[in-house]
Amino acid sequence: MSKPIRKAVLPVAGLGTRFLPATKAVPKEMLTIVDRPIIQYVVDEARAAGIEHIVFVTGRNKTVIADHFDRAYELEETLKRRDKAEALKLLEALRPSAGSTSFTRQQEPLGLGHAIWCARDIIGPEPFAILLPDMIMKSNPGCLKQMVDVYNQNGGNVISVEAVPEDQTHKYGIVQVEGDMNAATFGITGMVEKPAPGTAPSNLYINGRYILQPEIFDLLATQDKGAGDEIQLTDAMLSLMSQQSFTGLRFTGKTYDCGSKAGFLSANIAYALEDAALAAELLPLLQELVELPAAAE
Repeated sequence: MSKPIRKAVLPVAGLGTRFLPATKAVPKEMLTIVDRPIIQYVVDEARAAGIEHIVFVTGRNKTVIADHFDRAYELEETLKRRDKAEALKLLEALRPSAGSTSFTRQQEPLGLGHAIWCARDIIGPEPFAILLPDMIMKSNPGCLKQMVDVYNQNGGNVISVEAVPEDQTHKYGIVQVEGDMNAATFGITGMVEKPAPGTAPSNLYINGRYILQPEIFDLLATQDKGAGDEIQLTDAMLSLMSQQSFTGLRFTGKTYDCGSKAGFLSANIAYALEDAALAAELLPLLQELVELPAAAE
């Protein structure tokens, strides 16, 4: 019987250079989608999938992430004195239970594979999930919950993928598929990080969610630097693929890449429109903005 997926790694050490100057003092993971930081949506997805312990791999100037998931005594006492019961209830619901989070530092920017390796001693000898915090996945059930269900049936390693236009495959990590690539799940027999145009083995890209076996840590420990002169998780997964099975899950839902400005803004609009009161105010403003170019012509 496969061991359950209890732990997840969130690599949050990146510098967020695409959002400068906003990210000079504020981690990109703490930029807000409507009224909560990006990282909160990712943590909520992990918890909804049954994750019991989350490991944040951080870097310098990221302590505010730990503060966000801690108690804020002065704030909470002020809310109590002002009878702000709903606000207090919200903060309590979002806060992880004591001892269910860990923070470790990636002291050098050596790539995603190295960031995951930094969590090895906290994860230990059990399978675990990885959630890239730039990616907000909107679905019910959540992306990781869909993956856990597949893992519980098949075991091994599970990777979430989505289709991308053929002319954009060079921007992503692309998988090679065994079987029907249009099915809900299928075998994965290979993967290529940012293949040259016209050489991609499929149009399915890895969208930032993984379930991996702990043997990946041994491979990462000796992994040579790859693309970008960094230790690539993709290279270690290819090595693990020769020993263990990999299943691809075609994610059914909407992904917002909040590592890009367009994706970040799209996520803000999408989540804002889910709030009826906010949507009533926002829709006329959006309509006005959309009509401005036409009026100017």
